[in-house]
Formats: sequence, C-alpha cells, structure tokens
Amino acid sequence: MELDEVAGHAGRPRILITEEGMRDGLQIERLGVTVEQKLSLLEALSDAGLSRIVVGSFVSPKWTPQMADTDDLLERLSPRPGITYLAVALNERGYERWRRWSPPLAPPDLAETHLHLCGVFIKRNTNRTLEQQEVGWQAPIERARQAGAASATIGLSAAWGSNWSGPFTREQRLAALRRQYEAWAEAGIPVHRILLADPMGWNTPQAVAGDLQAITRDFPTVSHLHLHLHNTRGMALTSAYAAIMALGPAITLEIDTSIGGIGGCPYCGNGQAAGMIPTEDLAQLLEATGIPTGIDLYALVEASHRAQQIVQRDLDGRVSKAGPLPSGARLYDAGMPAIETLSEAQHFRLGKDVYASQRAPW
Repeated sequence: MELDEVAGHAGRPRILITEEGMRDGLQIERLGVTVEQKLSLLEALSDAGLSRIVVGSFVSPKWTPQMADTDDLLERLSPRPGITYLAVALNERGYERWRRWSPPLAPPDLAETHLHLCGVFIKRNTNRTLEQQEVGWQAPIERARQAGAASATIGLSAAWGSNWSGPFTREQRLAALRRQYEAWAEAGIPVHRILLADPMGWNTPQAVAGDLQAITRDFPTVSHLHLHLHNTRGMALTSAYAAIMALGPAITLEIDTSIGGIGGCPYCGNGQAAGMIPTEDLAQLLEATGIPTGIDLYALVEASHRAQQIVQRDLDGRVSKAGPLPSGARLYDAGMPAIETLSEAQHFRLGKDVYASQRAPW
C-alpha cells in the first residue's frame, strides 16, 4: 500500500492524495523559481511520505512560463522507489513530451475525454471553443479502441460553476458525463474513473456529496472518483470531507491537494486567491478522524515552510501555522508564556527561543 493510499476505513472510501504544489501551485507564481528550488521542494514533499506528486506540466511557455523548465527538472530528477511522478498535458504535443519522460513519469492515460462546461473558460484556458471541443472530443475514443484500451476516464472542467457563466446544475453535469460514458460504451470500453475539476472554486459540500452519490448510482462501472477542487471561496476542504462521508468502501476517492494551499489558474479571474486544499490540512483531517495516511505531518509542515520560502509569501495552510495536533513528547510545555503572534506559534517546530521575550503571567 502506498503511504498516502488509504484503504477503505470504517466504511469509507479508499483515499488517494495527489500533491499538486509543483504544478498548480507554482504555475500561479511570478517567474524566478529555479529548477534547484523546485527539486528541493520535491525532496521535502518526498521526505514527508507523499507518494503521488505532480511535478509540472507540458504546456506552452508563452502562456505558462513558470512550467517552461519541466524538461530540465525531469532530466535532473532522481526518482525514489514508491513514488508515482505525474504531469499535466493539454494536447498531443504535450503528451509527446510526457511520453519522452516516462519513466520516471507514470505513462499518460490517453483513454480519456473531458468536457468543459463554460465556453469562456475553455477559450481562455486552451484557446478552443465549445464547438471545437464537440468536434474533437471523440477522437481519443477511437485511438483508445484501436489500441485495445481496457478502461477509460471521463471528466468535466468548471463542473460546479464559472465566474463568467454562473452555476451549473447537477442535471447539466450528469448529462455531460453521460454523453461521454455512452460514447465509450459504444466503443466497447468501460469507464472506470471520473474527474471533476473546479478551477474557479464553485464547489459546495452539499453539491459535491450529492453529485458523487448520483454518479455512483448512474454509472455502475465507475470505481474511481477524482476531485480537483480549488479553495477560492474557502469550501474545498469541507467539500472533500463531505465527499469522503458520502462514499462507501467500494470507491477510490482521489483528492488533489497542494502544499500550503498554493495554487490557482491564471485564466480564472482569481489568481493566487484560487488556492487549493492545503495538503497538510487534509492529512491532519484524515488522521484526526481515524483515517491513517502514513504521512509524516511534521515533515509535511517543513515542506510547507520550504514552499513559503520559495514563493516569498504567506501560504494558507493552518497546520503549518499552528502545528499538528500534539501528542506524547510533542505536547506543549505547561510553563510556556502567553503565545500571541504567528512567529511565536512556531514554537512547535522552532523551539522555545521564538517566545523567549514573552513574560509568563503565572
């Protein structure tokens, strides 16, 4: 079992955590993050026990210059056993680059289709129209059929809503998924995985939980659900928890997270405000609710602080600020003085010197 792959626990789904900080996170930052810094962050994430890490994307350097050095990073990558290295590609040119680096990257899943629900977003993000999407989205099905694919993935982008188009309904989501599901079925390839992407942060706990229950009811061959939730309105962690509570042990639930909550799509109108679920916060939530992760939370906190140093701004993760829930030898010193500032709160990792100037009122 992978360290962050958790078997169905107490009737809950099997959880996969996929770390997106090096891709979704760094793509929203200003230029200047070096390959050396990216490799140091990758080492810190690996030290914490994460075993699914997206290291970059194969996209146009004109539009996403922060990812222009992905090939250089992979050339210098020293793979660790037990870690699955992933990337993102949006077109055939990107997939060609991906295949060139597989291994160390896991091979791309080419038996896959996606539909964007927002015409404005697809134009801004991939320079395509909904009409072009309709013409081209079935081509992967024929390629997969000729290659003898055994299963397929379908997905939606802007699943719950768009900053330009407003909210989408459950009926719209299910209809868009059903069109893809039936097209794969006609090709004789069952769909086993569904990805729901939310780049603009329109997720709500009620909608996410209800959608996943409807999907498991309406698409019987699906056993793997994948959530890419942005935390633009502060609901992503709660939505992920609602998803966990809504599903049973027959389902694998993959949740994308990002160290420190860093992340955002440059074309969604929210910039760095469209962060993701902080990896350390989800890991703490799982552990606190009795779902073991195998992740070293204290090492994960160090990775979050490394990311903060690299991007030179405060990140959103709460556990990296206050520390994991303490126990055993890590319980707090009863004689510590009053703790007021974020700097003083770092005593859990930096020691007593950070609050040495405070006076104890007792």
